[in-house]
Amino acid sequence: MSSMVLFNALPVVTNAQSVSSVKVQQAGSPANAQVFGNLPGDTQVQVNLIFKLQNKDKLARFIQDTTTPGTKDYRKYLSVSNFSQNYGANSGAVKQLISYLQGFGIKATLQSNGFIVAAGGTADAFNKAFNVQLVKESYNGKVFHGTKGSPTLPADIGNQLLCILGLSDYSNLTSNAVKQPPLLENGSVPTGPLSLGTKDLVNQYHVQPLYDKGATGKGQTIGIVTLADFNPQDAYTYWSKAGIPVKADRITKTDVDGGSGWDGYDETTLDVEQSGALAPNADIHVFVGPNTDNGFVDAFASAINENKAQQISVSWGQSETAVDFFTQLNMETPAYAEVFNQLFMQGAAQGISMFAAAGDEGSYDAARQFGNTSGIPGATSLSVDEPADSPYITAAGGTTLPFHLHNSTYNVDITNSQERAWGWDYLFPYFDARGLNNPTQWTDRYLAGGGGGFSQVFATPSYQLNVPGVNSFTGVKQWNENADQSSVTRADSATIVTGTGSGRNLPDISMNADPYTGYAVYFSEPGQPGVGAGYATYGGTSFVAPQLAGLSALINSANGTQAGFWNPQLYRFAVQKDSPLHPLNETGASNDNGFYTGTPATVYNQATGLGTPDVTALANKLK
Repeated sequence: MSSMVLFNALPVVTNAQSVSSVKVQQAGSPANAQVFGNLPGDTQVQVNLIFKLQNKDKLARFIQDTTTPGTKDYRKYLSVSNFSQNYGANSGAVKQLISYLQGFGIKATLQSNGFIVAAGGTADAFNKAFNVQLVKESYNGKVFHGTKGSPTLPADIGNQLLCILGLSDYSNLTSNAVKQPPLLENGSVPTGPLSLGTKDLVNQYHVQPLYDKGATGKGQTIGIVTLADFNPQDAYTYWSKAGIPVKADRITKTDVDGGSGWDGYDETTLDVEQSGALAPNADIHVFVGPNTDNGFVDAFASAINENKAQQISVSWGQSETAVDFFTQLNMETPAYAEVFNQLFMQGAAQGISMFAAAGDEGSYDAARQFGNTSGIPGATSLSVDEPADSPYITAAGGTTLPFHLHNSTYNVDITNSQERAWGWDYLFPYFDARGLNNPTQWTDRYLAGGGGGFSQVFATPSYQLNVPGVNSFTGVKQWNENADQSSVTRADSATIVTGTGSGRNLPDISMNADPYTGYAVYFSEPGQPGVGAGYATYGGTSFVAPQLAGLSALINSANGTQAGFWNPQLYRFAVQKDSPLHPLNETGASNDNGFYTGTPATVYNQATGLGTPDVTALANKLK
């Protein structure tokens, strides 16, 4: 695994109480980016200054109590103002920071959650306030702004800050949606679920009894955090064509920080269609932020601070390995993961059920981004996805449904007889026969699967401790890494290995995510509703996160309650005799995500987490 350092071992700011100023962690610029001039002094720049939460241990205990029956705070959630008062930044430090920034002509306001200060001003003003030089840069074909030098602030302010975001607007966030590669060429005759709809999910995971008792998601709001625009009309058309009667005018779109472009609009479209189909009378509020650190943070903060959505999903992220690499290049702050963790703690304290896609490159989460020939150390190491790695969000993993493929050209038969962890090793004979068995193809197809493994950033949360299968693993070793884990080669044969791990275990819960047993998505041309409209089949854990948000809305409406943070409850249910979760604990290449597989007699594994849900049984447990 890549050599990464636990977040809590990294200093957020230098310990410099005896001097007049301190350096503050920031997302900066690539060490080898090309600089082509200073950013014009009158350029408007938006920056977030993130304070550390106060009383964090007390907050963790409170969140635990909100999910524990019999405690005085069970399902007694905080308002945003109460969260700010109890856990936000020290008011004196906030006032001092705002006054300091205003002295340079920078407008600064504290967000309602009490720990993010949004600041806007000219590049020249920030240069003077932070003792930096904002410059224009390019890297890997992207043009952006960054800084020369590290920002400094007065010590009594800086020592209370977690980091600064926005002095660079470089970003590497990607969606976890995968379009179904073609299977019908060269004599292939696939059977099984190649293009699914809502009814298929309802049947597979025992949802229908909730509809039979009248649950529709009424009174619920689903929040979608995304980094790409979409055509709302596509979702209404999808629901209409599927025969799903939905609440009229149910979609609200908020462009956060000016919104975003269309790169990834298929992701946003499927998030809305899938979540809304499962809870047809729920409202849907889509928060579209720019594809930058600031945009991602502000989109989450807007959704959580509004505090109207009882459930929120996200299907964007990047691997811990990538974040570590970009941090070493001064492109990312070591505090990146903790910024989102603080936001998710806020959401949990407010009773919001939050879901994040666990990734689509199986146990090798960075491989798709870097490839097998980058030469970057750790590029093909075992890794997991951020922000799904936060202990305060439910990480959504992926499975494959029963499936059969016969190819007469190559005389290949592929059969999955039962639901299994999503890993495309079941298709290796087909890929090999097609001549895809070369290093450039390995990260595109051979390493695909549901994300899972061990976080190297966050420790094992208390709710996972002592759950059979957590912090131990069985693996199917099919790849050999070179010395610096920058590339892999095929092993001669698959071997079973076992071992122990540490850190937050991912995912938490799984449902179908394989593009070859994927779902139909309806969309039209970007910004042109109805033009070039049609269906395409996609998969990815991008589906599971919004589907869980839709099911959360359905469960809450069925029970007339607000279930809050799922994870402590899921792990408690999983060890009970009448568990509503079905572990996929068969061992071997018939049930793995590229490496991790099941272990008999356990309830958890790093390929599928606690397994798949019986949604009606889960709803009964969450009453």
